[in-house]
Amino acid sequence: MQSEFFLVSVTLEDIPNHGTIHFVCNSWVYNAKSYKRDRIFFANKTYLPNETPTPLVKYRKEELENLRGDGKGERKEYDRIYDYDVYNDLGNPDKSNDLARPVLGGSSAYPYPRRGRTGRKPTTKDSKSESPSSSTYIPRDENFGHLKSSDFLTYGIKSIAQTVLPTFQSAFGLNAEFDRFDDVRGLFEGGIHLPTDALSKISPLPVLKEIFRTDGEQVLKFPPPHVIKVSKSAWMTDEEFGREMLAGVNPCLIECLQVFPPKSKLDPTVYGDQTSTITKEHLEINLGGLSVEQALSGNRLFILDHHDAFIAYLRKINDLPTAKSYATRTILFLKDDGTLKPLAIELSLPHPRGDEFGAVSRVVLPADQGAESTIWLIAKAYVVVNDSCYHQLMSHWLNTHAVIEPFVIATNRHLSVLHPIYKLLLPHYRDTMNINGLARQSLINAGGIIEQSFLPGPFAVEMSSAVYKGWVFTDQALPADLIKRGMAVEDPSSPYGLRLVIDDYPYAVDGLEIWSAIQTWVKDYVSLYYATDDAVKKDSELQAWWKEAVEKGHGDLKDKPWWPKLNTLQDLIHICCIIIWTASALHAAVNFGQYPYGGFILNRPTLTRRLLPEPGTKEYGELTSNHQKAYLRTITGKTEALVDLTVIEILSRHASDEVYLGQRDNPNWTDDTKAIQAFKKFGNKLKEIEDKISGRNKNSSLRNRNGPAQMPYTVLLPTSGEGLTFRGIPNSISI
Repeated sequence: MQSEFFLVSVTLEDIPNHGTIHFVCNSWVYNAKSYKRDRIFFANKTYLPNETPTPLVKYRKEELENLRGDGKGERKEYDRIYDYDVYNDLGNPDKSNDLARPVLGGSSAYPYPRRGRTGRKPTTKDSKSESPSSSTYIPRDENFGHLKSSDFLTYGIKSIAQTVLPTFQSAFGLNAEFDRFDDVRGLFEGGIHLPTDALSKISPLPVLKEIFRTDGEQVLKFPPPHVIKVSKSAWMTDEEFGREMLAGVNPCLIECLQVFPPKSKLDPTVYGDQTSTITKEHLEINLGGLSVEQALSGNRLFILDHHDAFIAYLRKINDLPTAKSYATRTILFLKDDGTLKPLAIELSLPHPRGDEFGAVSRVVLPADQGAESTIWLIAKAYVVVNDSCYHQLMSHWLNTHAVIEPFVIATNRHLSVLHPIYKLLLPHYRDTMNINGLARQSLINAGGIIEQSFLPGPFAVEMSSAVYKGWVFTDQALPADLIKRGMAVEDPSSPYGLRLVIDDYPYAVDGLEIWSAIQTWVKDYVSLYYATDDAVKKDSELQAWWKEAVEKGHGDLKDKPWWPKLNTLQDLIHICCIIIWTASALHAAVNFGQYPYGGFILNRPTLTRRLLPEPGTKEYGELTSNHQKAYLRTITGKTEALVDLTVIEILSRHASDEVYLGQRDNPNWTDDTKAIQAFKKFGNKLKEIEDKISGRNKNSSLRNRNGPAQMPYTVLLPTSGEGLTFRGIPNSISI
């Protein structure tokens, strides 16, 4: 054959002394001229390295050598070579100096997880940066032949970057604004009118026909986001503002306040005193008679802290022509009914005389009348914009997509397809390198969609590098994360050994059940192959895998003391649990609520374009006379909002061939009947959890599961159908 084909599986029947033999291949095959060595496929048997039948030892070793390559040259489409590189392909300095970006990874200034190496030539202006390409190489088998979502994503995201964004900019202008809240709701109710020439550029794109609903010749209509399906104004309430920190699209950042006033972790010799200016007097007027000390000791004060991440970059951000914002701290109070009540929002700017002088801060308190009520609404928008950006760049991109890719690479380089841990982890890597490569091309690249529609602009991904400095692998385990944030305390008498500080914390309650199910499955599976700690230590492939994942894949953090040593069976179980949790449930929790919450831009704006107006100005008067206009002039403009809605709808959808946690795409993934039984037990447990989550969502006393917007917490329901369902945990980060 001259062209490629995708080999899904091979089955040999009636083999003497063997019966049927299954080969699960899932691989692109090219003409033999493309290969230096013959292609090797193994039957779906499982062997530890020292148990491999002698005739297979040579082939096992040879296949891993093929997958590692020699680290030289530019990768070709047909290559199946896994290797590491830094993020040096986000910028395009040859096109414009404004598109130059720092190399992320390989330095103490900009540490970062590694990506898959492509080996393209350097740019002319910067020898350390790699030339951009319209078709980024990924190891060939990472683009699954049967994955419909790959094509949908590829053409959808590229269409937005290359056609939709310029079309919207041309049709509405760069600074177009909505005039009224009804204009935003009109995107879902009546649609938005486009000039005929603009529509003609968009409508032929097949992938966008699934996103836009057309009413007549010149109208595009988005599906209504869940947050306004029941109530059009619930998003404005303080209760919904607090509830979304526990059950919204970014529920893994809120912390229980331990010290008052809140402190900064920034270096005071560089940034001066960044201690919060929120006082006890600010809080106690809304504490229902409690003192701050009483509320602290009772674990009833919480903080959403976006101060440090943003203050270090805010001077640069506010110099951009399209962005003006603050670094925020929000303090909330846990009421007797289990809901969170915001008490104060601190808005901080860098000191005009220099960073070393600290911050200039203003504290805004809740208000429901006059200009102060509009200022409070806008202050909440500054908080949500910080949160939207942190979510997209850190919680979503860095903490799932970027940190998992090194494990994908290391697994393919050092664990044979015959290895039990390869078989365990493989489903949780499906298409991750593909979507990450696409992101570097059109989403997080210089001038890409994220830079154009989110607050940090050209500093967006650079900010995530600063956050990666504090990333800890073991803290990605849900129990460790909850304890670190003070959202749970160790309690041997409680389920999972933890007692939640907020009983009705949907992400934690549902997440702990999923985590525990993963933990049981991994323990059951791993124990089939390793009877002792010594067996783990003597597994040559396993030790090489972990050593390289740490020292190369996460090389900038390789000397951190928190890395597990992989000396014991428990180490192996814990490592695998963290990888599986991160790639499946954590990603689902921060991904599939994007459109249901963020599709209504008033609820989750991504940009603020001006600071709070000063008293005596025309803009200040508008706070009272036209609060809707004042709000809309502050947040994301029309063009950026339309692009953002289009992108997050694609990212919030499930493909028709999605494979969910507790499922496999091939029933013959192993010939080990005990492993198949353990996996079936895992699937049955997830079905039980799904029923329990559905039951909790019907419990009206759990206010954080519905709240003013009446949105049950569904993103950790394990299964889903196709499309925009607001539920489902896929095995892997494939979108």
